Amino acid sequence: MPFEKKAVHFGGGNIGRGFVAEFLHNSGYEVVFVDVMDSIINQLQATPSYTVTEIGDDGERTFTIDHYRAINSKYDLPKVVEEIASADVVTCAVGPNILKFVAEPVAKAIEARTLDYPLAVIACENAINATTTWRGFIESYIKDKLNPDTLTTIDKRARYANSAIDRIVPTQEADAGLNVKIEKFFEWCVEQKPFENGGNKPKIEGVHYVDDLEPYIERKLFTVNTSHAAAAYYGYNRGKKLIHESMHDKEIHDIVRSCVKETAHLIVNKHGISVQEQDEYVEKIITRISNPALEDVVERVGRAPLRKLSRKERFVGPAAHLIERGDDASALLGAIEMALRFQNVEGDDESAELAKILKENSAEDATSKITGLEKDHGLYKLIVPIVEKVQKS
Repeated sequence: MPFEKKAVHFGGGNIGRGFVAEFLHNSGYEVVFVDVMDSIINQLQATPSYTVTEIGDDGERTFTIDHYRAINSKYDLPKVVEEIASADVVTCAVGPNILKFVAEPVAKAIEARTLDYPLAVIACENAINATTTWRGFIESYIKDKLNPDTLTTIDKRARYANSAIDRIVPTQEADAGLNVKIEKFFEWCVEQKPFENGGNKPKIEGVHYVDDLEPYIERKLFTVNTSHAAAAYYGYNRGKKLIHESMHDKEIHDIVRSCVKETAHLIVNKHGISVQEQDEYVEKIITRISNPALEDVVERVGRAPLRKLSRKERFVGPAAHLIERGDDASALLGAIEMALRFQNVEGDDESAELAKILKENSAEDATSKITGLEKDHGLYKLIVPIVEKVQKS
């Protein structure tokens, strides 16, 4: 396969290596990994290939990823800028909170770009409109620290497209090295409108280009992420170790189903997706997260509770919409309580910060800080007593 195209990808973790890089590699891109983790970059630089093993109901399939390079941006930022300036695509899978830290090299590369077609910028994060967020940081850097005139020709230099990704990466074996085990099922939807009028839409096998991304983002976030996190938080609070163990507990299983029944009601009514299509999607998701082959630890899935309890995320986001519509959100409120009890978990800074907020603030102030809800919102008034209950227990 000729590798005539180049993609720079921020994040050498399992999603980066096992999902994004797999698609790019299989589509004829040379992949340049960028990270600040010495161990990952050193391994990538020293290893010419690694394997990705897809796990499905019909068994496993393993294939090889090669023809990549790796740069440590902590030590060689100018080289990162140079690579992005001459790339076709730049992607990231670093976590929504890290987007601001990977804006500088992209901003400098956009300013330095001399190619006669724009760079495709696509964030691959579990967050709504993550590319738009990344764009804000990138263009603020250009405006404040580079030449603001660059922004007058931005459409010729870069096109930003939001995306929605869906693929479960289970807990990896301790001695896996760079090799990644990943779920066979995937969905990667990308906005196509930003690539109109000379936008040079990337040809990436497996990507589904859509006119309106919001239904896909919300369907995924409010079904996959809501159910996965609910299973994690209920499982954690009831002494379960693994996600599939939680889902094989009938009581937890039924609670998780109640959560996604509420979100399904929202998705069907908000986005016009048929009841049958959403029911089939829900069944597929329940089957996926219940699969013992995709073994995953509840603490790993539940980590970063503050982000997961934030205004537009998997619990408060759909619950707020439901309350605004006069609909029921009681199952989601139960999951919110379980997430609030995910405190001081070893290795998770946000769970410690959550405990601190709950300890040092009134129920009203803690609700505002954690959820970002307006005080006159109907959901705010329902969450305050739950916060108070957690504070007292």
